[in-house]
Amino acid sequence: MRRIRVDASSRAYDVVVGAGLLARLGDLLRDVVGTARCCVVTETNVGPLYAEAVEVSLAAAGLEVAPRITFPAGEASKTLATLATILGGLAERELTRDDVVIAVGGGVTGDMAGLAAALYLRGIAVVQVPTSLLAMVDSSVGGKTAVDLPAGKNLVGAFWQPSLVVADVETLTTVPNELFRDSCGEVVKHAVLADAQMLEELAQRPLTSFRDARRLEDVVARNVAIKRNVVSADERERGLRQTLNLGHTIGHAIEAASDFSLGHGSCVAAGLCMMARAAAARGWCAHETSERVERCVAAHGLPTGSDLPADVLMSFVAHDKKRHGDGVNVVVPREVGSCEVRRVSLSELRELVELGR
Repeated sequence: MRRIRVDASSRAYDVVVGAGLLARLGDLLRDVVGTARCCVVTETNVGPLYAEAVEVSLAAAGLEVAPRITFPAGEASKTLATLATILGGLAERELTRDDVVIAVGGGVTGDMAGLAAALYLRGIAVVQVPTSLLAMVDSSVGGKTAVDLPAGKNLVGAFWQPSLVVADVETLTTVPNELFRDSCGEVVKHAVLADAQMLEELAQRPLTSFRDARRLEDVVARNVAIKRNVVSADERERGLRQTLNLGHTIGHAIEAASDFSLGHGSCVAAGLCMMARAAAARGWCAHETSERVERCVAAHGLPTGSDLPADVLMSFVAHDKKRHGDGVNVVVPREVGSCEVRRVSLSELRELVELGR
């Protein structure tokens, strides 16, 4: 078991990574929140697999467990309507400011439960229990919570740090191969951002080819540490934290253009490769850097680009929350392990999209 301490300005908390942690969740949680009343929020795919085990662990530790709240699985549920249902459920269960929401599931669950916790009674505690690789390495850490609007992804949200994150890598054994592969997009992104050695390891031995628990614990912990370093220095995305959006400006546009039928990690991987190729064409990084990124992405069976026309992608970029007036902040690699934020105009971004394609 590994503990990574996140010292965000609004709240410090631990991310605990290991195997067999669901059975220990109650004890881990009690050390943080005492005897608070708990309510599990989950979705229809993950709930039948793990919600009962979580609730049994909580009860065994002496915590009172309210009836769980379950919503339909999938990105299509990441809406204001679903959020209202969860908030109504918390009110029906009469949770107080001393109580805690337990998010059990992937990134959609973490976002929905986290935002509900941030809004309910102007903020109650939330514990993230991610069950997908994507949620473990990315969305469960850092306090970003949001829902989608028809105009774009994650346009309504709040920063609300969890009180604890517990990542049991044994839950990854039930993740379908396609979803696991998709999640590797964010793992590769973190390697490009801050760990050149990990990128080389992943290229030579893709995570999709070897799901050993010890290796998963190591990879998840290394990814969490990268994100921890960024979040601790810049919780509200004023500067350094923007680098975590590497691959996301184009990736979110691809995702939205597909009506969210393409996985988030796959879209980030495509956006990452497109931005790396564009950066190399502009002379912002070496062509070798772009080639190393693309090689690792391809080794995991992830897309290295998109056939969508630039005009289609730009129509979604115009609604991206990273837009500032007539400009957009984009993250470009200088070399593997080092990236920078550049402000470009929308016309310049269109040129980058064309170069990346």
